[in-house]
Amino acid sequence: MYDVIVVGARCAGAPTAMLLARADYRVLLLEKARFPLDTLSSHYIHQPGVALLSKWELLDAVIATGCPPLERVTYHAPGIVLRGCSPAVDGQRVGYAPRRFRLDPILAAAAVEAGVEFREGATVTQLLREDSRVAGVRWRTPDGAEHSERAALVVGADGMRSTVARLAEARTVVEHPCATCTYYSYWEGLPAEFELYERPGRWVGVIPTNDDRTLVMAYFPQHEFAHVRVAAEASFDKAVRSTAPQLHERMASARRAERLYGTGDQRNYFRQAAGDGWVLVGDAVHHKDSIAARGITDAFLQAEMLTGHIGAKLHDRAALTLALRRYARDLDDRFFDFYRSTLTVAELRLPENRTALFRVIADDQELVDQYFGTLSGACSLDDFYNERLLDRVAAAR
Repeated sequence: MYDVIVVGARCAGAPTAMLLARADYRVLLLEKARFPLDTLSSHYIHQPGVALLSKWELLDAVIATGCPPLERVTYHAPGIVLRGCSPAVDGQRVGYAPRRFRLDPILAAAAVEAGVEFREGATVTQLLREDSRVAGVRWRTPDGAEHSERAALVVGADGMRSTVARLAEARTVVEHPCATCTYYSYWEGLPAEFELYERPGRWVGVIPTNDDRTLVMAYFPQHEFAHVRVAAEASFDKAVRSTAPQLHERMASARRAERLYGTGDQRNYFRQAAGDGWVLVGDAVHHKDSIAARGITDAFLQAEMLTGHIGAKLHDRAALTLALRRYARDLDDRFFDFYRSTLTVAELRLPENRTALFRVIADDQELVDQYFGTLSGACSLDDFYNERLLDRVAAAR
């Protein structure tokens, strides 16, 4: 019998398990993959996520992988260039973009060091129940053996296609259609910083990562996915050349080090966060288009939020139920504005109100940094988009 079983050991599950174990709970962590294993990702960790890595005493391990600090972001749109950096969060002002086959094992190892029992190659097949309450899980190992364990709480941290969410019959409470599709790869010998390029219908991101490689991602409207997927190489090249011609020239002198990766399955939703004996965290509870690169940071924030709400209440059913309700409420309060703003960017329209905003703030470094702070989460949207700024934008249009 465990106190908690966490299903999924990546950026949401491993920190959740670690924090619960540090709170002296007995935790079982199940992961269907075997680490190290890469996964589709934009890699970037915003300043609030970096601050949590520091708080958890894991930032040095991430830095030790050779992942370069990203001290500035440059945004390009037709006639507009913004250069700056989000304000610091708890003393952390730089971002990092580690490869997932480097980051995820660090998180899992930290969970094990905290006392978590970690089992890889475990595919969950069933939620165990006592009356209507979830009371454990059954899983299968690669050799076909079936195992089961019970716990006071089952945490689903198993991603966008969450098995726990499906078996718990978690409702989808907010949902929007997929907005973009994306293709990306990695280049060696490509000098770059954190760079973003936008024009109507296209978005390109450039992020230095581990092993002296640079990630280049191209985004397309979802309605183009059927065409893009059958001509991915040509579509990717054309998108970069037309959106970021100087970047395209630099890439011509570099070497592509890996194949092209891509997806058209970037869902946008909030699911029911919790029920009797179960709770969801990370992409299992909330997912949005990767164009904002918020998945890792949001997973860290949600792990910290969930475990903070649980505290010492795990074995008091009434208190735990109230804690999980508060967690669900705080998810909406903290992440819904990010969700809406991400969907707006993912439309790939570059509307006049955004370009007017950029023209207004371009010569004011403090405002540029605050704008990037709204993307990282260091600055609230309400504080940035105040009446004085909106009046200036209206006058500029």
